[in-house]
Amino acid sequence: MKSRKPLLIIGSIALVIFGIVALFGFKSSSEDQVAQQTEEVELVPIVNVNKEDVTAELEYVADIQAIQNVEIRARVEGYLDQIFVDEGHFVSKGQLLFSINTEEYQAAVNKASAVRKSAEAEMLSAEVEVRRVKQLTDKKVVSETELELAKAKLEIAKSKVEEAKADEVAAKVSLSHCQIRSPFNGRIDRIPFRIGSLISEGALLTTISDMEAVYAYFRVSELEYLDYFKSNKDSIFDQNVELILADGSKYPETGEIETMAGEFEEGTAAIALRARFRNQNHFLKHGSTGKVRIIEKFKNALVIPQTAVLEIQDKNYVFVVDKNNTVYMKSFEAHSRHGDKYIVRKGLNAGEEIVAQGVQNLREGAVIKRK
Repeated sequence: MKSRKPLLIIGSIALVIFGIVALFGFKSSSEDQVAQQTEEVELVPIVNVNKEDVTAELEYVADIQAIQNVEIRARVEGYLDQIFVDEGHFVSKGQLLFSINTEEYQAAVNKASAVRKSAEAEMLSAEVEVRRVKQLTDKKVVSETELELAKAKLEIAKSKVEEAKADEVAAKVSLSHCQIRSPFNGRIDRIPFRIGSLISEGALLTTISDMEAVYAYFRVSELEYLDYFKSNKDSIFDQNVELILADGSKYPETGEIETMAGEFEEGTAAIALRARFRNQNHFLKHGSTGKVRIIEKFKNALVIPQTAVLEIQDKNYVFVVDKNNTVYMKSFEAHSRHGDKYIVRKGLNAGEEIVAQGVQNLREGAVIKRK
């Protein structure tokens, strides 16, 4: 029993020593963390979220179309006899473009005309019969029934005449469709057929485009639509717009927005608008692409420098500075970029102080010094 007392004393002393070491180690670690947290980033520039009147340029992808673009299709079947124009040629309204063989359709007109004349002869004969029977009826030679029967035959003959006339008109219309004319002034596109080709009814002969002016169709989001009308007193139809071509150059003519769709597209929450541009020398072509540029005016808009913004996974953040010079991240929604600045839609307030540069080197909770 006496031999155990020294062991207990030694164990107690060891526990006391371990506790002292652990206590000092924990204190040292805590002090290091506090020192690390209070480490200051030197000379960080600070700016205020300000309100400014800003004029921004907004660009939207546009689909350029001719004001008129029509497919010229055959109305009747037959062999292509003549082609009077060439691909790319300018044509006038009413100008003859194509001719389909007319022999079959001319024969149909002649036949319909003969049938009409025969029906008209039968009608004349029926009219004579009615007059004859009426005279006999007046003399009480034949009964009233005979007169009614003669009148009925006359009505049948008249119906046959009307039917024959309709058939003759239809035959003449088919004959007229053998000549295909331009519906308006425009430029001819590709011609896929050649003389002698068998053309079926409905076959595409060519396309004609009126290129004196073009339409540029584009879409804006519902948020942008609302922002515009909140920031601009004037109607969207009262301003000129610019057209940026596919190579990035600006089209020399300005255009104007003529109309917009009556409702937002389901699923995209966008609304379609149409701008019109003059097209001198037919420089713009149907089906080309570009961008419509709209000048939008913002009054008292919240503006921050682009260098203050940290983009993380399609979201925008800034470092806001509190009264203790501690920074914390805050997300915001941007309307658009304007030069080297962001126009803020929501998320920030006027007068807030934010870090203007070097945001990539900051961390949440850091204490900074103002530059």
